[in-house]
Amino acid sequence: MAEKKLIKGNEALAEGAVRAGCRFFAGYPITPQNEVPEYMSWRMGQVGGAFVQAESEVSAINMVYGAAATGVRCMTSSSSPGISLKQEGISYCAGADLPLLIGNVMRGGPGLGNIAGAQGDYWQATRGGGHGDYRTFVMAPNSVSEMANFPHKCFEIAYKYRLPSMILADGIIGQMMEPVEFTATEIDAKKLVEPDWALGINRGRAKRIVKSYDLREGYLEKLVLERVKRYKELEKNEALYEEKMLEDAEIAIVAYGTSARVSVAAMKLARERGLKVGLFRPITLWPFPKARLVELSGRIKKFLAVEMSLGQMVEDVQLSINGRAEVHLHAKPGASVMTADEVYRTLENIVKKGAKEYAAAK
Repeated sequence: MAEKKLIKGNEALAEGAVRAGCRFFAGYPITPQNEVPEYMSWRMGQVGGAFVQAESEVSAINMVYGAAATGVRCMTSSSSPGISLKQEGISYCAGADLPLLIGNVMRGGPGLGNIAGAQGDYWQATRGGGHGDYRTFVMAPNSVSEMANFPHKCFEIAYKYRLPSMILADGIIGQMMEPVEFTATEIDAKKLVEPDWALGINRGRAKRIVKSYDLREGYLEKLVLERVKRYKELEKNEALYEEKMLEDAEIAIVAYGTSARVSVAAMKLARERGLKVGLFRPITLWPFPKARLVELSGRIKKFLAVEMSLGQMVEDVQLSINGRAEVHLHAKPGASVMTADEVYRTLENIVKKGAKEYAAAK
């Protein structure tokens, strides 16, 4: 077994990206993700990569566009308002079918908000965020170990389907420290094969062009529809999730990130008090694992979405279940973290409400 290392979430994300073959990083400081560029500022040099602290978030994402066009594995990171500034560039990257990794360590919002961890960027991440028709592959870690090992999967998917990928973590996951084992296979960047679409170095081959537009009549529609085919394959094959104690559950909590960690404690508290509660944690937020939720709604008739936001993921839960079961929400906006006891009381109220409705029906 590999030796475990005590490391902060942001640093684990950066080191995980390096081990996954990342050799170019461009970013701009913003709390609570500053450890990512700080770590990359010295680590890139150690592995023969390049680090740039850009003059702005807009500059950083466009630098990554250029690096990605050469085929090199590259990354940028930021936190909520900074990701908003990057959205035009992310849309351009998607339009040019460029694979890259984006780290978003979410803070409170809207606007400048505060520097505490939050989950208010779900819609932005899972709906593309920028202009036009495109998608971003999104993974949501709930531990420092997942911060460390998800970059490998994100780069794999990004290159397989040619789209931007994102690790969407809240600020609490980014700032906490846990023992980590890097389980993903370390990539030797020097042995990576140059993609056949990449600009790379001209060695007498045919000219290659990377661009995010086509002004010829009907060609943009063709490009977008071809891209959608890849998105559908991704949705079919790459959705990931974790389940806990759902075998006999009568209520299922749906949560990700820090909310999922709190929900595990709430689930255990509920079990101790006689409520059959389980947990469904989406690991990929896009594609959302809706097929499994459909299956679960065949026998579980009450779901509770737990989110550190006004409630955004809950809409994907509702769309997936499509009226087959009740969907409730425990929301905690403003960069505040719910407690296990608060979530338990919501679960208890759902059960009491159901009992009253059953008695009234009789």
